[in-house]
Amino acid sequence: MSTYKELLKQREVLEQQIKDARQHEIAQAVAQVRGLVAEFGLTAQDVFPSGKARTSTVHAKVAAKYRNPTTGATWTGRGKPPKWIQGQDRAKFVII
Repeated sequence: MSTYKELLKQREVLEQQIKDARQHEIAQAVAQVRGLVAEFGLTAQDVFPSGKARTSTVHAKVAAKYRNPTTGATWTGRGKPPKWIQGQDRAKFVII
């Protein structure tokens, strides 16, 4: 059976071998990717498209339902009501 110090030395050797193998494989992968990009004339946009195509998180604007006649401020009726409409009859502020 191996001693503790021998096992630690083996681990150091293995970690160095893992590091070297990883660097070698990364270099091969980068070379392969560069070859494919050159072969097909790809651009960065082709490979890494921007996230602008995702419209599911964009919410449509809601039309205002209420207007303050003195200031012209509007409110959609969603969320916390503004101070100018709190505690009042909303019917007199409805936008027709």
